[in-house]
Order: sequence, then structure tokens, then C-alpha cells
Amino acid sequence: MAQDMNRHFTLSALLKFTFPTICMMIFTSLYTVVDGFFVSNYIGKTALAAVNLAWPIIMILATVGLMTGTGGSALIAKTRGEGDDEQANRYFSMLVFFTIAVSLVLGALGQAAIVPAMQAFGADGPLLDSAVSYGRWLLGMLPFFALQFAFEVLFSTAGKPHYGFFVVVAGGVTNVVLDWLFICVLGWGIDGTAIATGLGQVMGGAIPLVYFARRHNSSFLRLRWTRPEWRPIGKACLNGCSELVSNIAMSLVTMLYNFQLMAYIGEDGVAAYSVIGYTAMIFGAVFMGYAVGSSPLMSYQFGAGNHGEMRSILLKSLGLIGASSLAMFLAAQWLAAPLSAIFVSYDPELLDFTVHAYKLYALAFLIMGLPIYLSALFTALNNGVVSAVIAFMRTLVFECGAVILLPLVWGINGIWLSVSVGELAAALLAVGFLVALRKRYGFAKK
Repeated sequence: MAQDMNRHFTLSALLKFTFPTICMMIFTSLYTVVDGFFVSNYIGKTALAAVNLAWPIIMILATVGLMTGTGGSALIAKTRGEGDDEQANRYFSMLVFFTIAVSLVLGALGQAAIVPAMQAFGADGPLLDSAVSYGRWLLGMLPFFALQFAFEVLFSTAGKPHYGFFVVVAGGVTNVVLDWLFICVLGWGIDGTAIATGLGQVMGGAIPLVYFARRHNSSFLRLRWTRPEWRPIGKACLNGCSELVSNIAMSLVTMLYNFQLMAYIGEDGVAAYSVIGYTAMIFGAVFMGYAVGSSPLMSYQFGAGNHGEMRSILLKSLGLIGASSLAMFLAAQWLAAPLSAIFVSYDPELLDFTVHAYKLYALAFLIMGLPIYLSALFTALNNGVVSAVIAFMRTLVFECGAVILLPLVWGINGIWLSVSVGELAAALLAVGFLVALRKRYGFAKK
């Protein structure tokens, strides 16, 4: 049965509603974590560095699904809150078809760009060959990855967040099993991990497509053929552009990290950053999962004009973000050594270097949840401009600037601390927008 959003959400109800989406984001992150474990331990650190070089390209292109999913979710939920379910279904269908069409084009462009992109970041020889091979396999399955991103958000909007969780778990389990089979048993190397990841993404995109196409599914949304309407598509894309910008920028920051690490340290630096990125991705997925999972509730209440419930959701959310930020920072400090050992225990020098870097990098966990949530909040309120400004400044300005400038002062430690500096600046900016616009959206008490 679909979950009704037209009610008061207590703290426990809010956690119950968002929990499946949080788990979805975590399991999506586990795709690359699992790849990293098998690649590092069974293929080697050159292959690990290759995956980390190619993955940002895949993420940049697949993020079109997150853009249409988050932007479309806000539009669909708001339309439902206004009482027009028929129109909401039309918006849903056209955005799904739009995601498929655009991702097909982007996948073809990515195939043409993958070699020069890897060469631009200093890859050559075996490192270049591995990065290109990994990238080409996943670019061929890009439409399914983009759809998986979109449906992770849209399942919550459809009142079926737990269905999305089951789909992502199925894809994650598929990835783990096939990684073991293709790498450990069949010895397919980096091609094997790419195929395993890609087939997991196929499940994540294809199963929801079939579910929503069924005439008698029990969700609020159903997929059907409809003519494209470019105005709502454009509105959804504009509203979701903050998530697009944020994820593209995060991928660009990763590329910049890789570039700086290759310049300062070499292949070992990229390998260490790969380990940090894998596990940090899971911590970040908790924040992103909550932000995405709670957004349809805010959009629905905004459409219904229920400012009291909007304030209640906001205050509960800020409290949860604060508590989880502290818990994640402490956990990261405690787990830095064992988490790093999972990936690089075979190289004691690399392990020590990774643990030191991890503890510095983990300071960002104290801060990052706030700008992630507030950016998603403004997307939910159909204010894509403010959301995009927060996302753009957070990564493309603050973090990129920090990763370029701080190493000039603090050397390699400046690279690990740059994400914390960027997140702090973004949090201050996001809070400023919230305070400035609190009356417009009814967050200020009258």
C-alpha cells in the first residue's frame, strides 16, 4: 500500500518514511565500494587507480537521471498536493522517457571522449588501458544507471520508498556475486568488475521500468505513453539542476583531487584517495538519502500550503542531521584503520598513508550534511535557482578552490583538508539562504 503524505509526521514516522531511501543510497554507493574491494585485493592498485580515474566520467553523465528524478519529484509531489493526480502521472511518464533519450545520447558522447579524458589526467600504459576498458563497459549501460538514479527518488514520490530499496538491494547483491564470479573465478580482471557493476545497474533501472508500466501497480504513479511537454520538462530540469550540478561538481572535484595527487605523490596518492572515497561515499549517502527521501514530503506540504507541517519537518530534519554528523565523524576516526585495511592491507606503507589521510578528511563529516540537506530542501520547494547556487558554490567554487590553494600552504595535508573547508563555506551560505527566505516559505513563526 502506498504511503499517504497528507498527514503529520512525527520523528519516528519521518525516519520510517526516509529510511528506505537512505538504504537505497547506501546500496548504490556499495557498487563502487565492492568494485574497489575486489579490484584492489585481486587485481592490484593500478587497476584501483584506473577505476577511480574513470568513475567520475560515468557519474557526470548518469547524473542526468538524478536531475530529472529530483526535479521531477518536486514537481510531481507539488502537483499531487494541489489535487491533480492525472497531471502528476503525465509529468512522471514524460520525465522517464526524457531520461532514457538523453542518457542514450550522453553514453555515445562518453564513448568518444573517454580516451582523451583519461590521457588528460596523466594516465598512460596499463593505467590508461584499464581506465578506458572500465569506462567503455559502463558507458554502454548508462541509460540503466541514469534510470536507477531517477527511480531512487521517484519511488518515494510514488509512496513506495521500500520498493525502491528492494530494487537497489537486488542490484547490489547482483554486483557482489558477479564481481566474485567474474574476477575471482573467471579471472576477467577489470572488465569483469565493469560488467558486474553494469549488470547491477541494469537491474536497478529495468525492474522499476517494468513495475511502473504495469497497469495495476499499487503506487500513486503509473508509466504510460504521453506526448512530451517541454515546459514542465524544462521546469523539472531547472529545479533538479542543483543535484546535477552537485554531482557533476563532485566528480570534477574527484578529477581535480586525482590530478593534484598524481602531481604531488603519484599512483599511490590516487589509490589512497580511492579508499577514502569509497568509504566516505557511504557516509555521504546517509545524508543524501535522507535529503532525497524527505523532499517529497516537503514538496507535498508546500503544494498543500501546510506551513506548520513544513516547519515541523524542517526542525526535525536539522536535529537529525546534527546528531548523525557527530556520530559519523566519531565513527570515521575509530574506523579509519580497519576500513583502510580492507582495501590496502597488502601494502603497509600505503595503508599508513591512507589512515593518516582518512582521519584528516573525516572532519568534513561534521559539516557536509547541512549543505546537502538545505540544497535538497530548496529543490523540494521548487526553487532550483537557490539550490543550484548552493550546489555550485559548494563544489565548483569552494572545494575546487580549496584543493588548488591549500596544498600550496600545507602540502599534501592541504588536499585532505580542502573538502572540510569547502563544506564549511557551503554550510554558511546555505544557512544564509534559509534565514533570508524563511518568511517566503512559512518557516518563520508568525
